[in-house]
Amino acid sequence: MFHFDSCNAVIIGGLLLITGIGFAADKPNIILIYTDDQGYGDCSLLNPEAKFQTPNIDRIGREGIVFTDGHSSDTVCTPSRYALLTGRYSWRTRLKKGVINSSAKPLVSNGRATLATLLKRNGYHTAMVGKWHLGMEFQENGKKIADGPVNKGFDYFFGIPASMNYGYCAWYENETATIPPILYTKKKRNSLVRIDSRAYRITPPYGTTPKEGNMKVAADFEDVLVLERFAQKAIAWIDKVHDDERPFFLYFPMTSPHKPVIPQERFRGKSNAGAYGDFMVETDHWVGEIIQTLERHGVYQDTLIIFSSDNGPENTWKKRIERFQHDSSGIYRGGKRDIYEGGHRVPFLISWPKGIASGRRYDGPVNQVDVYATLAEIVGDRAGQHEAEDSISFAPVLRKEHFARAPMIHHSSQGGFAIRAGDWKLVMGVGSAAAASEQGSMELYHIGDDPAEVMNVIDQHPEVAERLKDQITEIILKGRTRKGLEASNDTPVEMWWRK
Repeated sequence: MFHFDSCNAVIIGGLLLITGIGFAADKPNIILIYTDDQGYGDCSLLNPEAKFQTPNIDRIGREGIVFTDGHSSDTVCTPSRYALLTGRYSWRTRLKKGVINSSAKPLVSNGRATLATLLKRNGYHTAMVGKWHLGMEFQENGKKIADGPVNKGFDYFFGIPASMNYGYCAWYENETATIPPILYTKKKRNSLVRIDSRAYRITPPYGTTPKEGNMKVAADFEDVLVLERFAQKAIAWIDKVHDDERPFFLYFPMTSPHKPVIPQERFRGKSNAGAYGDFMVETDHWVGEIIQTLERHGVYQDTLIIFSSDNGPENTWKKRIERFQHDSSGIYRGGKRDIYEGGHRVPFLISWPKGIASGRRYDGPVNQVDVYATLAEIVGDRAGQHEAEDSISFAPVLRKEHFARAPMIHHSSQGGFAIRAGDWKLVMGVGSAAAASEQGSMELYHIGDDPAEVMNVIDQHPEVAERLKDQITEIILKGRTRKGLEASNDTPVEMWWRK
């Protein structure tokens, strides 16, 4: 049952209509669980042929809504995280392709609203536990950080700066390394992953000089402990704030199943998909621990849980098909870094026992960039004109109302663009300026009839391609997707886009 406030009743034609409906009278706790490189097919609820089970992740979908056409805003880590937290596409910033390293200038600019600042101003405790990968400043040789999560709206932070193959590997709490990263390491061979010759580990022994590796690491850091350490800190924070009168928001970005693929020993052999499958089993376990914590404190019914992934699966998904007959992309084409569906169509599950009916499925397109506007509507916040420019609230879906998403833009790690409007998807190739001006380089798919993107029908529907090209150009030039004052991109648009 929904809890509405700020409602106005009007009578039109003898019918009582409720306008201005919101959810803020009973603000839920909010937990946003974000996995790393988990493909659509790596969730047993979405993939009947999966070679492992994810019962705790599945529970979120079974007790809520499965968004079968849910997307990350990009096909690699940093830009997807930026869009999720800000409600704005990352390609509007200086980052036009790829990711940033751990010590890069922060991508979230000072003054840019985030989910944390949104919810904090609406009375929430806010915390982030997990992987940041949006840039931060390192001080005192990595002993301290600045301009990190606690400067972007989070009351509390525990985690690591970026993926474990970047820069500093140490546990940071708020702005300080619990043990300074004064040792050195290089990637070590990961013997657990036999299908990937480049699989690696970040594990002792560590050296004392740069000759022994190009990565800085703390003495107590070990890859196999990361998921458990994150879960322990997240649970401890929930234990601390759950009985406060204020609701809480936890952003929980995990590091799995991204490399290094290193399940704890107790999870090894628990799947039929090698170490990767075992790592997903462990991932699911820690999701279950978070849910059990909510139940233990009696707040599960009042908590909205969002579960998704930052992009499709790493390219080892191809070898998993050969070796284990497990397809991490499901029926979809491509994987991480690809502009095709496998690169950005990801698990997207939402539950809220007191707020939304369970056991539902929604087959229309939604995007992680939309989480901002959706949560703003749920808590009764009218996001400012200069916030979350690309975020479209899908709260109507939660209320079982009609929802038609405005055209959304997909983006590949190499800088390629695609636009999705309804069932139509126009793929514009790598290099937006060239692709946007040369129809010969474009591909058109009808996702409703051809979700696997097998049939390029641009020759049969050139008028659709032209319409979509005009729509993407308008969204890019206006600096926003949703209605509001015209905004600007952070870099001159003529340098990376041609009409």
